[in-house]
Amino acid sequence: MSTELSDDEILGKAYDTKLMRRLLQYVKPYKKIVVIAILLNILVAALGPLRPYLIKIAIDDHIVLKDYDGLLLIIAVLFGALLIQAIVQYLLTYFTVLMGQKIIFDLRVELFSHVQKLALKYFDRTPVGRTVTRVTNDVESLNEMFSSGIVAVFSDVFVIIWIFIFMFSMSWDLSLVAFSVMPILFYATFLFRKKVRETFRDVRFHLARLNSYMQEHVTGMNVVQIFTREKQELKKFSEINNDHKIANIKSIFFYAVFYPFVELLSAVTIGLIIWYGGGEVIQQQISIGVLVAFLQYTEMFWRPVRDLSEKYNILQTAMASSERIFKLLDNKTFVKEPDNPVQLTNVRGEIEFKNVWFAYNSGEEVLKNVSFSIKPGERVAIVGATGAGKTSIINILTRFYDIAKGSITLDGTDIRCFDKRALRKYISIVLQDVYLFSGTIKSNISLGSDKITEEQIIEAAKTVGAHKFISQLPNGYDEEVKEKGATLSVGQKQLISFARALAYNPQILILDEATSSVDTETEQLIQNAIEKLLIGRTSIVVAHRLSTIQNADKIIVMHKGELKEEGTHQELLTKRGIYYKLYQLQYKDQELIKTS
Repeated sequence: MSTELSDDEILGKAYDTKLMRRLLQYVKPYKKIVVIAILLNILVAALGPLRPYLIKIAIDDHIVLKDYDGLLLIIAVLFGALLIQAIVQYLLTYFTVLMGQKIIFDLRVELFSHVQKLALKYFDRTPVGRTVTRVTNDVESLNEMFSSGIVAVFSDVFVIIWIFIFMFSMSWDLSLVAFSVMPILFYATFLFRKKVRETFRDVRFHLARLNSYMQEHVTGMNVVQIFTREKQELKKFSEINNDHKIANIKSIFFYAVFYPFVELLSAVTIGLIIWYGGGEVIQQQISIGVLVAFLQYTEMFWRPVRDLSEKYNILQTAMASSERIFKLLDNKTFVKEPDNPVQLTNVRGEIEFKNVWFAYNSGEEVLKNVSFSIKPGERVAIVGATGAGKTSIINILTRFYDIAKGSITLDGTDIRCFDKRALRKYISIVLQDVYLFSGTIKSNISLGSDKITEEQIIEAAKTVGAHKFISQLPNGYDEEVKEKGATLSVGQKQLISFARALAYNPQILILDEATSSVDTETEQLIQNAIEKLLIGRTSIVVAHRLSTIQNADKIIVMHKGELKEEGTHQELLTKRGIYYKLYQLQYKDQELIKTS
């Protein structure tokens, strides 16, 4: 388990004023709903404590005096109060949940929009599961706070206030007796909060370990099974799961002690009221109705006290979640946009690298003083051993990352002067590892773009040779694609990715090891398609198979981040340098395969 994960799960304050102030910014657009909710809260909180007071009137003014008609009237008022309380409670629940859902909707949209803008550098060093947790679980914790937590706290506080008002209005001395146990309650609550906070931290910590372990091993289940590691991994999982269970049991222990203790204090309070209040009734200092009302108020008082303890847990979870959410929103790992972007029109596809230096991590350069040019419509191949910097050239050309020194120009203008989204509209990439989304084959080719018609989708598929296998599927282009394209072969997924790239009709086409995962027959189909499609387009082909790039207009040879050779296939063979050695090595491998 990484230290970063542990630090990420450590809790801050149980209540942080800065965080709460920032959270309340999301409430501002719904001020009207908040005002309605507060007014309804005050009303519903008053209607509950009103009932014991009405019972006091019924006993003292009607039952004792044997006023049957007056008693019926009080019963009617009591029934009306219950009915009004039910209606107000319904409206309160509706408006608070409505407000909570609207806030959570806004927050999720903001989070997802922010994540889409983050540079790839963020995703390189952040586990996917953590980002997903921020947008799902952590936001849901805030939903509970906005929809029920905050509102319930207000409601509980108002109920306690109304109980105080009614009780002190009837008898000051009996009220003081009833609340004589309050210091003990406050101290017990303080200890409870402290202990629960400690156990809550442990529960979150072990839950994070559990989630991390599950995600990692479900993703790599094929490795676990092929090396028959099921028993060993199950043992490790059981240990982590057991730690989580023990942490939960510890937290339950404090709840199991606190709530019975609150019940005990409630019983002690009732005993004090009966002892002192009963004596007052005997001495005719207070009425029997007041005593009955006090007993009901005492029972009613402890309910919101217990609820507030539960809401503390919700608040604590929400504070921890909001801290992590705002940490993500405050992450500024962006590719810098120009203040006044240059408009991209009539792109010809002329590319030039001038003394380019680039590093993913500071001080660890993967490209060193790289310079080359590509003419409009030219077909350029980039070759080299693993780690030579081939893919890095693609990453900085598309502005997934920014360079440290030098410049990259498109049609004579530095690409940092363009809006990156506008730049990428003219570039299509086919990667070695194809990613397909859940949906249909049609939606995976068009990616939901309204500008790409069904005819263009089919034409692109025909061009790359994908139409044949797509048309043989039960639903054709409407065939459902499972997660990551699980029901399709590697070659089929690659062909779909080619159709996707071509459907967007790019001016610059980049193929990054695009044919390395397909069989010879499929590769031949793609090669034939590429020959037609690259006409009129600037193309960059990153390849390991040198046989696929022999017709390139120019071949760039990279070695340890530096451009070592440049020329056509025949020119580079004549030089007998790095390219010649790579070609000889692959040629020998092919000869061995043929003779075996």
